[in-house]
Amino acid sequence: MATEDKNRATAAAILPLVGGAANVSSIAHCMTRLRLGLHDRSLVDDEALKAVPAVMGVVEDDTYQIVLGPGTVARVTPEFEQLVEEGRAPAPEPAAATAATAAAAETTPTASASTSDADATPASVSAAELAAQGAAIKAARKAKNATPFKLFLRRIANIFVPLIPALIGCGIIAGLNGLLVNLGWLTSVTPALAAMASGFMALIAVFVGFNTAKEFGGTPILGGAVAAIIVFPGVANIEAFGQKLSPGQGGVLGALGAAVLAVYVEKWCRRRVPEALDVLVTPTLTVLVSGLVTIFGLMYVAGEVSTAIGTFADWLLSNGGAGAGFVLGGLFLPLVMLGLHQALIPIHTTLIEQQGYTVLLPILAMAGAGQVGAAAAVYFRLPRNESIRRTIRSALPAGLLGVGEPLIYGVSLPLGRPFVTACVGGAFGGGFIGLFNQLGDKVGSTAIGPSGWALFPLLDGNHGLSTTIAIYAGGLLVGYLAGFLATYFFGFSKDLLAEFNVSREPAAPAVTATGGPTAPTAGPDSPAREPAGV
Repeated sequence: MATEDKNRATAAAILPLVGGAANVSSIAHCMTRLRLGLHDRSLVDDEALKAVPAVMGVVEDDTYQIVLGPGTVARVTPEFEQLVEEGRAPAPEPAAATAATAAAAETTPTASASTSDADATPASVSAAELAAQGAAIKAARKAKNATPFKLFLRRIANIFVPLIPALIGCGIIAGLNGLLVNLGWLTSVTPALAAMASGFMALIAVFVGFNTAKEFGGTPILGGAVAAIIVFPGVANIEAFGQKLSPGQGGVLGALGAAVLAVYVEKWCRRRVPEALDVLVTPTLTVLVSGLVTIFGLMYVAGEVSTAIGTFADWLLSNGGAGAGFVLGGLFLPLVMLGLHQALIPIHTTLIEQQGYTVLLPILAMAGAGQVGAAAAVYFRLPRNESIRRTIRSALPAGLLGVGEPLIYGVSLPLGRPFVTACVGGAFGGGFIGLFNQLGDKVGSTAIGPSGWALFPLLDGNHGLSTTIAIYAGGLLVGYLAGFLATYFFGFSKDLLAEFNVSREPAAPAVTATGGPTAPTAGPDSPAREPAGV
């Protein structure tokens, strides 16, 4: 009960700060973020939101995203949805509305006062000001990323993100089952665990088809119906391009293409079929036309593409090794900033579908390790700036678990150089894991989404779990160390240190007309002025 009350309290604190229930157009969540569609972005109080204890940060993209962290977001979202529904009711309780308004009023002045204090002391920069710089960078990045290609990649990501919880759950069960099989324990239970772990992956094409049709504006169940053809065992009796088809051929890529085709066929039918016949003709033609194209074209083509992806990933790490890992680990954070990382989601899913794990994710996760190391170095290089150091202390636990947004947008990216040196840390960590891949020790993840320490339960490889865990842990340590050293020695110029490594002392008491001192004003580093940079 206490946990439920805490989650509801978090949702209640967030709602008025995003403009209330009337301003919320859509609600969803991924692994770490509450994703909101908003009617009016200007009604959001960013600084007050960041000051909510459970909020790790905010990210503005195609949706407004509030970072709550793994586990928390899945518990807060239902409470938030319920509060939004209650807020949209015809006769909401005045007391509840008054309480929400009062909560917003109490939170907002604190953030504003903190900003005001920051502006009054130009000699140093606080975490709140650093976060403001990060917000400006995010806004500029969003404008640059609003290209048709990147918007398309974002839609592709929206198809796969809802599948991540099932991938994680089934991946952990698969890892547990493998451990039990290797140990020879619970032999009567392991077949059941294998079925649980494999059932979703056997039908993942159906879920991809459903989500694709939903994302592109078609009827979701028709997208799922067309994609189901790909995994139907009976396709083994069909020959296309001189070859027998095999169930699952083309995988998620084939399902995605089939569902997109189904959406276009359906929309074409909706415009031309008489309304009286629509309910019969449109679904039939959608499944028939899209199904025939899928069977006698898409399955073969997508199968060839999927095979090429797996072959290339294996070749790249078997031959490129440390060099390939160095480049991938070093470039991942810039890819995230450019919005291009979303193109990797179907590739990860294809590799998991083919091989049981993706060898790319552990390498890319090293970018987060470099970020953690860089943040630790910033902490030690700025011993006088308690405001920024407090932000780092608050954000580091999340960073260790793979939630890097608070550190990126609140610390390293606004500072400039530490973002680059964080990439250097990721490059060395990726190179470490890539080297072992070249030596024949594959390190993979059975699901996508988590990174950092949260990836340990999902690790898999070709030489035993203990070896895989040891290599991944070694990569994290290398990433932490390289990111720390690169940032400590090369992350700050003299001018940067002079600007940021300055303490903020409370103002001296002023003398009143009667000769007595006035009450001291709370400084920005006092508890009452907790910066909203996280």
